[in-house]
Amino acid sequence: MCQVGTADGRIVRESRGAGANLQSAGELEVEKVLHDVMTEALEGIAEAPAAVCVGMAGVDRPNDARLMRSMLSRLCRGSHSLVVNDALIALEAGAPNSPGIVIISGTGSIAYGRDAHGHAARAGGWGHVLGDEGSGFWLGRQALRAVLRAADQRGEPTALAERIKAHFGVAREQELVQPIYEGGMKPKVVAALAPIVGEVAAAGDPVATKIVSVGADELASAAASVARRLGLVEADIPLPLAGGIFQAVPLVRTLVIERLTALLPHARPTLLTSQPASGAVRLAVALVRGDVRVPVYLDTTH
Repeated sequence: MCQVGTADGRIVRESRGAGANLQSAGELEVEKVLHDVMTEALEGIAEAPAAVCVGMAGVDRPNDARLMRSMLSRLCRGSHSLVVNDALIALEAGAPNSPGIVIISGTGSIAYGRDAHGHAARAGGWGHVLGDEGSGFWLGRQALRAVLRAADQRGEPTALAERIKAHFGVAREQELVQPIYEGGMKPKVVAALAPIVGEVAAAGDPVATKIVSVGADELASAAASVARRLGLVEADIPLPLAGGIFQAVPLVRTLVIERLTALLPHARPTLLTSQPASGAVRLAVALVRGDVRVPVYLDTTH
């Protein structure tokens, strides 16, 4: 999503486009997506924006950040630009200019936080191959594995089998291989199974219930890890929950909040209702004013 705001942060235009990630889509595809969504949002506006802020997964890595800055210099000539992790704009949207922690669970997952001294920490966000526990992809992949293990008689039978076969329009578990692998096992294809996992878990299926429960544990523990490193375990802080899974799978949201009550008793977890892009607008406004603060990670891991 792209949003256009005024000097006081009021959103006046917005547009939506396809998602794109440098690691999975490549530089050319990301630039095309940004060009298209920005062109639509700025249609009819003669002047270039004073500042542009882009929030994107992976740009904590120096090489990716350099690529994105170069890209923005081509797309937004004459505009000040800022490239930050997408978790920061989500946190800014849910906890404006404030210490806090955000948990994002969409196709992927990450927990990210900042303190009052300009420090940041994160947990997760390693991508679907290496991590992303509790994300839509993770839930879908765990469900597929459970179904295939049951077909091998190595795991418990589960109601997930019929629902997932129906989703892909196949009659036998063996036929699931083709729709999963023929598209290169695209994360969004697997993540689309997450609402099914939530529905089957809510109906009482033990296998699906365990998958959702473990996923919620992972998301909450990621937030707790961030809180420990930032000294926020006992702090009264906002804790927005962002990303499609918290809406599409209500049981994940319920269980994460339950876990957080024990792990971070003074935090205030709430569903993020504003668009994360509004956080990018706030940062762009601060960039124009000259008082933007991008938190610095406490360690060099990320």
